[in-house]
Amino acid sequence: MTAICRAACLQLTPGNDLGQTMATIVRLVARAVEQGATLVCLPEFATYLDRSGQSMRSSATLEQDSSVLAQMRVLAGEHGIWLLVGSLVILADDSPQSRLLNRSFLITPAGAIAARYDKIHLFDARLQDGRLVGESRHYAGGTQAVVVGTPIGTIGMSVCYDLRFPALYRGLALAGADILMVPSAFTAETGRAHWEPLLRARAIETGAYVLAAATCGTHPGDWHTHGHAMIIDPWGQVIDSCGDQPETFCIADIDTALCETVRTRVPSLYTNPDFKIDKLDIS
Repeated sequence: MTAICRAACLQLTPGNDLGQTMATIVRLVARAVEQGATLVCLPEFATYLDRSGQSMRSSATLEQDSSVLAQMRVLAGEHGIWLLVGSLVILADDSPQSRLLNRSFLITPAGAIAARYDKIHLFDARLQDGRLVGESRHYAGGTQAVVVGTPIGTIGMSVCYDLRFPALYRGLALAGADILMVPSAFTAETGRAHWEPLLRARAIETGAYVLAAATCGTHPGDWHTHGHAMIIDPWGQVIDSCGDQPETFCIADIDTALCETVRTRVPSLYTNPDFKIDKLDIS
């Protein structure tokens, strides 16, 4: 099935003022819809981002208790759009020691939750300035990839650090995805070096659209994210991008028929089932 829609990816600077960030989201979504968007994507940690792990935990609730998620569902329903909530911080259970989940939601134009995805690959890294990022200290990683068939295309879900694991995206494409979601809060350091090359590579490898909403700017705790939200076509071309401008969005028409055209021209998803690897030890 092929489909055409107009998609927008928002670029936000969330902090620890939830009300302020939600007001920005409501305003930008309305602007994107005015420009014809029927699919709007929000970044990772869409409504709340603080370097303090304690602060992030304070923002977390069980999914069923999330007032933010309820507001997102109303927002999608009011505009009659598909809304990708890049991620919210969700409690895994109601115990005092509950792990956190970095959970993405796809919401239908009727305001229903069509799919949820828990970020599989957690960001554990040492930045150039020596600071350690240990997402796995607080969060539980997901175990299930998610592909969702919709009237606007078949969507493969992912979050931020997943971008560095091409096997995930190949699997999503082989399962039918022609739109790959990569909502992110990429650090400024890694973003400058790797953000666009990795996004374009995932599009080229899979022959799929890549929609990458992003956070940007400075967040509480002197945390800096890269921005440059962008939409990339199946040939690997950036068709719109936000640069480093906060509180804006990029927007483009998505025609999933192009995925089949590109995959036919360059059938890189094909694998010879008989291939073998010779491992040579010349030590």
